[in-house]
Amino acid sequence: MIPLRDNIPSQKKPIVTTIILSINILVFFYQLSLGADFEGFILKYGAIPDQIMHGERVTPYSTFPFTLTLFTAMFLHGGLWHLLGNMLYLWIFGDNIEERLGHLRFLILYIVSGLAASFAHIFMSPNSQLPMVGASGAIAGILGAYMIEFPYAKILTLVFFGFFIRVVSIPAFFVLGFWFILQLIYASTTLGVSGGGGIAWFAHIGGFLAGIILFRLLRKRSHWI
Repeated sequence: MIPLRDNIPSQKKPIVTTIILSINILVFFYQLSLGADFEGFILKYGAIPDQIMHGERVTPYSTFPFTLTLFTAMFLHGGLWHLLGNMLYLWIFGDNIEERLGHLRFLILYIVSGLAASFAHIFMSPNSQLPMVGASGAIAGILGAYMIEFPYAKILTLVFFGFFIRVVSIPAFFVLGFWFILQLIYASTTLGVSGGGGIAWFAHIGGFLAGIILFRLLRKRSHWI
């Protein structure tokens, strides 16, 4: 299933969502401009669990402070489809959560969800030497927040039935709930696998759960920020 749009129009401009989306796109185009140094850039600014856990670099490219890669990794992507998929989800679901929380609290939810996602992956694969990159952990936090705030919003979704393709309107709780169940299934297949595989499934799970918790906390404490 590929979500295309929801049926809840925003009344305010999603400034932070647009800025985050723009930064991700600009950084990716910069990555492409590096040519042969694309991989080195990923190794330098991606979050490598082994380095963060043990404080020792595992690649000659690791000249950037290890702990700061937890932040820089959120704005890197390994390929065009990786970027497009993440930005599609951010654009569809981010504006409504930003409108509910306000710009600053939305940014807090995004960043903290991203960090929680990274820690979830690192905890499950502490010795992995593969760089973790992408906005999906932070965006998973937005998905978790959206599912509990707009469970019955209709999501126009591209659905594949074998060779048949249909566009149908599906409740958000089903689309996002199904997405989360898939993450659990895929994550279970990486248990006991050295390095945890190429996709940080546990990061998606950690970000999603963090988004649910953070959204509830930030909504209750709206007078603080």
